[in-house]
Amino acid sequence: MMINPYMEQALIEAKKAASLGEVPVGAVIVNNGKIIARAHNHRETDNNALAHAEIIAIDEACKKLGRWRLEDSEIYVTLEPCPMCAGAIINSRLKAVYFGAYDSKAGACGSVVDLLREGLFNHTPDVYCGIMEDACQLILTEFFKNLRST
Repeated sequence: MMINPYMEQALIEAKKAASLGEVPVGAVIVNNGKIIARAHNHRETDNNALAHAEIIAIDEACKKLGRWRLEDSEIYVTLEPCPMCAGAIINSRLKAVYFGAYDSKAGACGSVVDLLREGLFNHTPDVYCGIMEDACQLILTEFFKNLRST
């Protein structure tokens, strides 16, 4: 398995989510080789359906750069983005999406639907799947196994 330093950072964020009892999803946004935003799921903590790692990270990156267009930035996320997050990725014009584990129940980058398919919307980011997939899948598997046993 190839180690990706940005996905490793997203996994650190996912572990933070798990420690809060959140579904362990983490995201980082990279601009010119530097992490400018990092986030993890906060839906349970904030009682907010919008508090997905990707949405929080995009919001942080926009604030940091002082603009809503992130066409020179990339997002690394441990789980395939859902439709809401795929929409935010499109609307923020992120250059590329790198994700780890596939989401057979809500994935919007090919698993259930492919909202990031070329020509579907006005912006199409590059998509790279299965980055450190085993490590990203393992944290999810362990989280749900522990949840079922309590």
